[in-house]
Amino acid sequence: MTTVESRTATDVPRPRRGGWRRWVGPALSLALVAAVFAWFLPQFTSLSDVWTSVRAMTWVEVVVLLLAALWNLATYQFLMMTTTPGLTFPQATVATETTTAVSNTVVGGAAIALGLTYAMNSSWGFSRSRTSVSLLISGLWNNFAKLGLPVVALVLLAFTGTPTTGRVVAGLLGVAALGAAVVALGMLLRSEAAAARIGRGAARVATALRRMVGRGPVTGWDRATTKFRGRTILLLRARWHWITLATVVSHLSLFLVLLLALRFVGVGADQVSLAEALAVFAFARLLTAIPFTPGGLGVIELALITGLSTAGGPRALVAAAVLIFRALTFVLPIPIGLGTYVFWRRNRSWRREPGAAPRTELVPESA
Repeated sequence: MTTVESRTATDVPRPRRGGWRRWVGPALSLALVAAVFAWFLPQFTSLSDVWTSVRAMTWVEVVVLLLAALWNLATYQFLMMTTTPGLTFPQATVATETTTAVSNTVVGGAAIALGLTYAMNSSWGFSRSRTSVSLLISGLWNNFAKLGLPVVALVLLAFTGTPTTGRVVAGLLGVAALGAAVVALGMLLRSEAAAARIGRGAARVATALRRMVGRGPVTGWDRATTKFRGRTILLLRARWHWITLATVVSHLSLFLVLLLALRFVGVGADQVSLAEALAVFAFARLLTAIPFTPGGLGVIELALITGLSTAGGPRALVAAAVLIFRALTFVLPIPIGLGTYVFWRRNRSWRREPGAAPRTELVPESA
């Protein structure tokens, strides 16, 4: 029997079906962004009005706003360093700025950024397991912050005014989601048996999905989750308070840029209070949990402008402040990320063999 004749049915290339479905998500994202910037924003302000608001700022206000934006860009590095023992601040800066730029410019960029994080950390000698622990913990704590901020905002509003029904419902949903996430993490960390059960359950789901595309089952996920549990517990026991502090600082630093933009363009506290601004910011951040568009482009602008205007801010000034905020937190990281990516590709002085990154007492030898 010839080699061609001995090929099995699974070896025969299958015709690609439903290729158009891959473009549905990107097309909807582009349509949403276009609708927001071509139809929604012109009802509130124009680029010329935004530029007028920027020129109306004093040089002190501009410098303070730029410093706050740069500080905001630096804060996520602290979280990555805390969850990745041995990672230096320059390495964390290169990784976070590069992946942020990818997430902000590419539809589905979060998945690409994830792979890029593994590639960068691996080039610096960090094992996949160390990167996985870091990504899981930092991702969980970020989602905890996103779910917890609306609750904090509602408490502040309760002392300064009457929360709306919509905000109360959203806050309760946030509490429920936060509780579910904490319970899931607790189940994973409770015992090796529970971690193994979660691993086997996840393996069954992954196997079912792979069968749909003609691929074989996955194995060993129960052992992987138990090892993963041990490494996660080791890190959390030693650094949970620093991880929490770094997460809170990161989210509040982002809010600080928005608050300064509001105040510097002329939206006073009598029009939009700190508690109201935090509430709108918190609920807008919740929307980023679902990646409708790269970096929430269009979605965040829509949520912030609508919410802050409803709270009492002048529509034109609110729109100007939001666009300034997004320019400093969404647009600014893109050229910076491009520069850090080029630096990573060209710089060889940080390169190490796989698994050769510095170890600490928080990194077991089996990692």
